[in-house]
Amino acid sequence: MMSRHEKALETRKRILRTALDLFSDKGFDRVSVDEIVRKSETSKGAFYGHFTSKYDIFLEKFKEIDQFYRDFQDSLPDSLPAEQKIRKLAIAQMGYLRDELGRDGIRSLYAYALTPSVDNYLSDTERPLYAILEQLVSEGQEKGELTSCASSGRLALLVSRSMRGTLYDWAIFDGDFDLVGEIDGWLALLFNGIRN
Repeated sequence: MMSRHEKALETRKRILRTALDLFSDKGFDRVSVDEIVRKSETSKGAFYGHFTSKYDIFLEKFKEIDQFYRDFQDSLPDSLPAEQKIRKLAIAQMGYLRDELGRDGIRSLYAYALTPSVDNYLSDTERPLYAILEQLVSEGQEKGELTSCASSGRLALLVSRSMRGTLYDWAIFDGDFDLVGEIDGWLALLFNGIRN
């Protein structure tokens, strides 16, 4: 017999899995809470007991994405220069978000992030992505690979803005460019300016 807590966790997982599958198949804006509830064979009460809205599903997805960043960082060889580590991370991010969220998911995520009165998870500098970028920039500065004319935090923020901007443009221009190639080319230009 499953405990009440275990059942609640299983229901939450089922709602999350169902919602993400529906978003992937139909697009975020074309999926309603009613449909998520119906397909997950749960109730609205169960849905709202776990999530305040379907946008909360994205926050859960971003927790998965944050784990992806941590795992990817751990897979990078120590011998790589900081620039290469950052570029590989950005390339992996673009591929992951392209495949996991798609253009519609990215569009919806940015629309949600721009909603007043919403805690904006994307701009939270305590997220693992920012911490990883700052650590890698700091590493590059300590080794003399990257300029120290700005703090590691400032340079990490510029890199993350480049990543977000590339994703945003890809979403609003209907994916008419190669997301991975675009971020790699843009970061090559950026690093020309901040390389020692």
